[in-house]
Amino acid sequence: MSVQKIQIFDTTLRDGEQVPGCKLNMDEKLIIANQLELLGVDVIEAGFPVSSPGDFEAVRAIARQTKTATVCGLTRAVENDIRVAADALKGAVRPRIHTGIGTSELHVKYKLRTSQENVIERALAAVKLAKSFVEDVEFYAEDAGRTDNEFLARVCEEVIKAGATVLNIPDTTGYCLPEEYGAKIKYLVENVKGIDRVTLSTHCHNDLGLATANSIAGVINGARQIECTINGVGERAGNTALEEVVMILRQHPYLNLDTNINTKLLTLTSAMVSDMMRMPVQANKAIVGANAFSHSSGIHQDGVIKHRETYEIIDPKEVGVSDSSIVLTARSGRAALAYRLQKLGYTFDKNTLDKAYASFLQLADQKKEVVDTDLHEIVEQENLVAAS
Repeated sequence: MSVQKIQIFDTTLRDGEQVPGCKLNMDEKLIIANQLELLGVDVIEAGFPVSSPGDFEAVRAIARQTKTATVCGLTRAVENDIRVAADALKGAVRPRIHTGIGTSELHVKYKLRTSQENVIERALAAVKLAKSFVEDVEFYAEDAGRTDNEFLARVCEEVIKAGATVLNIPDTTGYCLPEEYGAKIKYLVENVKGIDRVTLSTHCHNDLGLATANSIAGVINGARQIECTINGVGERAGNTALEEVVMILRQHPYLNLDTNINTKLLTLTSAMVSDMMRMPVQANKAIVGANAFSHSSGIHQDGVIKHRETYEIIDPKEVGVSDSSIVLTARSGRAALAYRLQKLGYTFDKNTLDKAYASFLQLADQKKEVVDTDLHEIVEQENLVAAS
């Protein structure tokens, strides 16, 4: 079976920038957009043009700068939003307008205060207007995760008729379980006329820590685009993390799904976004966290030293990390100590290593981590002699 490509739609510059304290200036947005293109993302959601003059100018600048990726501007199902987005995207080689409206009972009743029929009318008008400006129109059914499947299918069918090319099925509140979200995508694939003419897209939030799992469930069941952000930044608890879904698909080739992402740029891109957004990446973050390829347990260290794959499913070089890290702590064993000493140029026989290890443990009980300078001091203070 041939490998099917999953489109990566990056919304770091739109959904990601909505995080309090993560506001980017124009230069930073252009640098990140350029890096996303180098990374190989298929779509860059550059912003929400109508939201402010600054966002409009940023979308316009990114549209003019970007050569290969699709550049997308977000709108509500509002005429002025769409016209402003179309203006901002004029310079794009591949422009896309992303428009939509809430479809769940909660949104229809309490936010929009209207009827389901009116929602469909507004959705159709928005897609038709967007289509008059660009060929590529993505429609989002906001809060699709909590939308009745039959009504969601009706909406999707109507906007396909109106010219939508991509259908975004957001789990806006991060509510769905993977089985539920996957089943929702499967239902649409099997029940929406014309679904074969469009791309189904996932856009999952992480309120319950399920954004990545839901996105993977979505593509397994027929979605062919994942909307995500670098480091999982985004509203509230964040969005699906780009680096996670990309590496999950890469590490499970039997799914026959992959992306165009240059994974060797993931760590660099993560660090760039973290620095510019002033948003630290937690140390135990999957793929790009500082501890993602670090080992401090003696049992794990011994295994990794003997054969990396005993405790690592990803070669760190594949995501742009130079090597695995053996961190010396009070949990480390002799194998890890010998390994690090060898890296520093010391090779000891068993008796000398035992002496070094006793001194090491005394120091390790006092410190969180024993570093290379500490090892040099142990060798000097104990007058340890290398094996001949």
